[in-house]
Amino acid sequence: MHLPFKKLSHILVTLSLLANLVNVAPFVFPLSPTVAHAADDTTIDTIKKNIDTKNAQIEALNQEINELNNQIQSTTKQAQTLKSAISTLDASRTKLSKDIQVTQTKVGTANLTIEQLGLEMDDKARRIARNKVVLADTIRNINQAEESSLVETVLAYKNVTELWNEIESLNRFQIGLQENTATVEDLKEQLAQKQAENVAQRKKLLDLQNQLVDQKKIVETNKTDKSKLLTSTQSQEAAYQKQLALKKQQAEAFLQELNAYESQLKFIIDPTSYPSSGKGILHWPLQSVYVTQYFGDTEFAKTTNAYNGKGHNGVDFRASAGTNVLAALDGTVEGIGNTDAVPGCYSYGKWVLIRHDNGLSTLYAHLSLQKVVAGQRVKTGEVIGYSGYTGYVVPAGPSGAHLHFGVYATQGVKIVQYTNSINCKNAFIPVADLKAYLNPLTYL
Repeated sequence: MHLPFKKLSHILVTLSLLANLVNVAPFVFPLSPTVAHAADDTTIDTIKKNIDTKNAQIEALNQEINELNNQIQSTTKQAQTLKSAISTLDASRTKLSKDIQVTQTKVGTANLTIEQLGLEMDDKARRIARNKVVLADTIRNINQAEESSLVETVLAYKNVTELWNEIESLNRFQIGLQENTATVEDLKEQLAQKQAENVAQRKKLLDLQNQLVDQKKIVETNKTDKSKLLTSTQSQEAAYQKQLALKKQQAEAFLQELNAYESQLKFIIDPTSYPSSGKGILHWPLQSVYVTQYFGDTEFAKTTNAYNGKGHNGVDFRASAGTNVLAALDGTVEGIGNTDAVPGCYSYGKWVLIRHDNGLSTLYAHLSLQKVVAGQRVKTGEVIGYSGYTGYVVPAGPSGAHLHFGVYATQGVKIVQYTNSINCKNAFIPVADLKAYLNPLTYL
């Protein structure tokens, strides 16, 4: 083996230092790293156990929520009585309270995860710092070795055998150097990943905190709905039945009026301006889907005067109060409104209309709370509101709490202030040429 002696001296000096580098020799920090790491490991283990506990709590709460949803559906199927309506609202409030507990627990989990990520990032930063210190020492010693003469290098060893043994160690040195370099790079990647996870968790925490505020508002709305119901009926079944009959009459009158108005609309709709039907063009507006009324000539549409033979203009999905309603596709919020703002107007209640970039528009109605404003850009799956009892929705009865989901050819729908209406005079509402109504299930 023929190596320049000066280069060999550099290698030999580096060899002794590499042992420290590969083994990550202790480096003195203000606090002992060994003690700090032990404390960090203990803390991380404790945090992980706490996260597991909270996840178990969330699972148990979700099971209770499912049972409450079943209870709500059971009371919904009962006769439309004041008692069943109150029972439904009470069950909804209990379910909403459980929703709040779930969100609060998720907030706690997110905080613990952020704390855990912080400790893991600190640990990786310390390990990278120690490697940098050892590398710096290596470079300094190499510089010093360059000043040693050939004779000094040779005389540093007792005999030639010892010198050649050190040279044989060069292979191990090279392997160790490669492994350590890879370790440092891996640590940097892990640190960057943890930092990205930390940012994502902080966003999740903010979203959960906002959701918590929303859920508390919905609980208050539920309490108000119950109070209004009891006050308006004076807790009398006869008064409640009279109220139901009036609401049904007014809702049917408005739908007939709207159908007559929309039958006269003659918008120019280019059939190539929106996609042909196809599965997956739109995403489901709810995480859990159960259809309570289909599009078109459903049995309900045929047996009521409300639709005047035109059929149901959307799809109804079962959704207990406070359920997240999701944007079916990227788009721009064309507008929002609340027909309940006009006394006696039993229609969509709180609604959101989104114009998508592919020539389709989607409507989400009977919301308890809207989370978007006109002109806002939304992403697929983004929460745009929460389901509720607004509009023509009877707590106990065939409809129950649900989401009305409509799909239109964008060129054929617009938002108007319905000034010529009888019961919904001056309400803002989406109207469409009948040709613009599309069956949502052919796009989902």
